[in-house]
Amino acid sequence: MEEHPIIMRPELLNRLITAKKHNLVKILTGVRRCGKSFLLFTLFKNHLLESGVKNDHIIEINLESDSFRTCRDAIALGDAIRPLLIHDGATNYILIDEIQHARPALAPGVDISRMRPEDRPSAYTTFYDVLNGLLRLGFANIYVTGSNAHLLSSDVATEFRGRGEIIEVQPLSFSEFHPLMKGRFEFDQIRDEYFRYGGLPECALLETEEEKVSYLNNLCESIYLRDIADRHKLRNDILLAALTDTVMSNIGGLTNPARLTNAINSTGKVKCNHVTIAKYLEFLEESFIVKKATRFDVKGKRYLDYPSKYYAIDTGIRNARTEFRQVERSHLMENVIYNELCRLGYSVDVGAVETFPSNGDTQTRKMSEVDFVLNKASERIYVQSAFAIPDAEKRKQETYSLSHIGDSFRKVVIVGDTRESPWRNEQGIIFMSLAQFLLEPKSLKTL
Repeated sequence: MEEHPIIMRPELLNRLITAKKHNLVKILTGVRRCGKSFLLFTLFKNHLLESGVKNDHIIEINLESDSFRTCRDAIALGDAIRPLLIHDGATNYILIDEIQHARPALAPGVDISRMRPEDRPSAYTTFYDVLNGLLRLGFANIYVTGSNAHLLSSDVATEFRGRGEIIEVQPLSFSEFHPLMKGRFEFDQIRDEYFRYGGLPECALLETEEEKVSYLNNLCESIYLRDIADRHKLRNDILLAALTDTVMSNIGGLTNPARLTNAINSTGKVKCNHVTIAKYLEFLEESFIVKKATRFDVKGKRYLDYPSKYYAIDTGIRNARTEFRQVERSHLMENVIYNELCRLGYSVDVGAVETFPSNGDTQTRKMSEVDFVLNKASERIYVQSAFAIPDAEKRKQETYSLSHIGDSFRKVVIVGDTRESPWRNEQGIIFMSLAQFLLEPKSLKTL
């Protein structure tokens, strides 16, 4: 039986290695099945061993495993870890998978019935308390993973009181996915495979179309949506599924809760209101299934409340929810570019540019769109996504908004179906291929 290749994730691994020197609890979050556990327990552990850390200084606990079912409350977890710590001056590495399974617990002898209702929650010991206590020992380096619907950034900010560091793990980037297919397919085929089935590691290693489709469908139904429903105790699973499907079918399109409500109500399958839809949208965002891109008025330098755009964390998940009936390269390319830009550490918005085109003797006000406005510290880049630019008219259309921005920041058009070397037009707008962008992400700011 042929063994699957080990998927190396150098950029994420380097982040874990760099974080060793931070006296913080490192929390790996991200959508389920994106590779958090493999990254921590295989790639990072191998690094520790290769760098000289002794095996008995690495404590591994997988709270989803039956072997650790007795550790599934916070007090029991702490009691299990402390005897394993070695006090010899060297660092102990504590690696815990699926930390959310360590439920709050009451210490022996604590009687909450005598407490005021508002004081009862503070009587429980949580896994946050346990991890903060271990961190204070001074010789423990702690890394944990948490499922997307249970360990959220809002929880981390509150409960770790500034002592937690979030490392978001996404599905495979194209540059991580590409070596798995190289030698079997040309770039265009690999690109289309990635567009269609996404970058979830287990899915990427499956051989047949039937296996990939089945895997993605089961994952969406039995894990992703079930996680959200369980965490938030939702009664209306049908509405959550309907909203997910509606958002996924409209990736890259401007929308808001009112529009989504109208679209769902028009099907006649379920009724809802915009307040509930807004709340459910937050649940999908918190769970990393979708990400929101807010509109930004480039000239007015202000954010616009509505409408916004939503993108799927993985195009395979998106296509599974649309039953693979809307596999349009242009939309999927835009989604893939968005995810890559987020992976590069940019804050990514949708740009709106006010222009006044003339029509004879009259001028009309028009808001033109820039697909992405990227910000990182003092750096800004404007990016337009175009799968094909077959003629001068299409080139003019794709550069119209960029040419009316009026500042000196870098402006880039990423083109999907070209192998041309990067070039600049007379306005200084850079045209580069999708292949170069995905395989050499840093080229976005170095060309």
